[in-house]
Amino acid sequence: MTGAGADPEAGPAREFVVEADGGSRGNPGPAGYGAVVLDAATGETLAEAAEYLGVVTNNVAEYRGLVAGLRAARELDPDATVRVRMDSKLVVEQMSGRWKIKHPDMKPLAAEAARVFPPGRVTYEWIPRAENKHADRLANEAMDAGARGERWSPSTSTADLDTGRSAGGRTATDGGARAGSGTGAETGAASAARTGAPGAARPPAEPTTPAEPKVPAEPTASAEPTAPGATGSAADPTAAPGASASDTAGTRGVEADAGPPAARGDATGTPGPAGGRRAGAVEGPAAVGGARSASGGSAVRDGAGAAGPAGPEAGPRPDAASKAAAGSGAPGSAGSSTSSRAAASADVRAARTVASPGWGPPDMGAPATFVLLRHGETPLTPQKRFSGSGGSDPSLSAAGREQAEKVAASLARRGTVQAIVASPLARTRETAGIVAARLGLEVAVEDGLRETDFGAWEGLTFGEVRERYPDDLNAWLSSPDAEPTGGGESFAATGARVAATRDRLVAAYAGRTVLLVSHVTPIKTFVRLALGAPPESLFRMELSAASLSAVAYYADGGASVRLFNDTSHLR
Repeated sequence: MTGAGADPEAGPAREFVVEADGGSRGNPGPAGYGAVVLDAATGETLAEAAEYLGVVTNNVAEYRGLVAGLRAARELDPDATVRVRMDSKLVVEQMSGRWKIKHPDMKPLAAEAARVFPPGRVTYEWIPRAENKHADRLANEAMDAGARGERWSPSTSTADLDTGRSAGGRTATDGGARAGSGTGAETGAASAARTGAPGAARPPAEPTTPAEPKVPAEPTASAEPTAPGATGSAADPTAAPGASASDTAGTRGVEADAGPPAARGDATGTPGPAGGRRAGAVEGPAAVGGARSASGGSAVRDGAGAAGPAGPEAGPRPDAASKAAAGSGAPGSAGSSTSSRAAASADVRAARTVASPGWGPPDMGAPATFVLLRHGETPLTPQKRFSGSGGSDPSLSAAGREQAEKVAASLARRGTVQAIVASPLARTRETAGIVAARLGLEVAVEDGLRETDFGAWEGLTFGEVRERYPDDLNAWLSSPDAEPTGGGESFAATGARVAATRDRLVAAYAGRTVLLVSHVTPIKTFVRLALGAPPESLFRMELSAASLSAVAYYADGGASVRLFNDTSHLR
């Protein structure tokens, strides 16, 4: 198909807008892409492309959608200029040359996309997912068709009608040639072109599956030069059943496994020495928080209530739980199979609830959602010793690694996380690495997520600190400005650090879902700040090892705590 630009007498080359998307239900999992070519001047839909890809990652699907969209534009007019609009910041930044492409699966796809048009004829623009509904819907149609064992058919697509091309003030028509590549992303999107008079009726298409949205991919600092403050982290959603508050409770949200229960305040804020209140935040399991995935369109947004797998360099998008991960019982065990399906269904329902937009007006767009994962246990956790950023920096124990594996499996099943950011300490990086390997993501390191420095108390139990430094401990329990013995970090200082980190990450991940792998004090501080609670509220929260919590941040500056100390994945 040739456009006006191919004929020298037909006037200047045309300008097209290509919108592309891709998703994977499971990441990797059953995947598909969608792409649409628009007339830049009129907003008219000129070509559509969609294809079921089999089992690939979210990032691969996005790149395949880009290639298909560019090929469709080239078939319309090889001399055209193209403006690509995608809600994948990873693809946009990599194709713009601002981020390096490290993953081997991405390099050939990026190179292929760059060869479709000569250099300088294609520009890239990131858009919110809400403005990419047309391509998103096409991707879902392709995945739905694949689930039925069929190829996507342009003749039955309702993506153009369903989305109404309202984003950006455009009003698309039903006319024009629409190309659909039902035979492969590399065959050229226009190979299955359909044309029809404006307003021509189309057969109704089977509805797409709204429960399987795609989570937008998001780069991590370790893989790309991410925006300042970009973070992401793998989450371990649950704590071991029966874990007591004292297992992880320390004082004031401390990442210490300090002291016997009698030496510490309880979860309700029982007054401690000198009138202070102790928070159950030691290095042991206490409370867990869940995640809220950003509300999204119908594309397969690797999303669920906690966090989810993503492609090699980017994470999945919010709002989709993987059906494929429903699990099955042993052969012949109907009860086991039914139980597995029920559990998976419950995960999906929980994910949708967590991902709901809440009370905020719809025009605010999707929030930045932080899924807060506390690292798994270390050898110090069961001993209830202070373990901050100034101590021995222990690695995970065997139990902690098992917890991280369980978190990873749960997040892969739910599929929300688009990026992972971790504290620089060994236990958080190890936890994040285990989750990232399962989700196909890389881990960005953010110093602002590190635990409080407990000075001379590092490695001691609460009782040992009480015995050796009673006055310093009493002062510390009474005031957030007091520092641990030996020049450690006060909770006021930790709060300021976490607030600054939060602001950077919210700006970097607007509308995205990011897994932050951190420690007791920073996670409790995220929650405290979101609630507008006083510093002493740190003493009234319990946070378990490998637990999940979630906070969503909206464009108007509001925050919503969506989950806290969730350890269901550990059971």
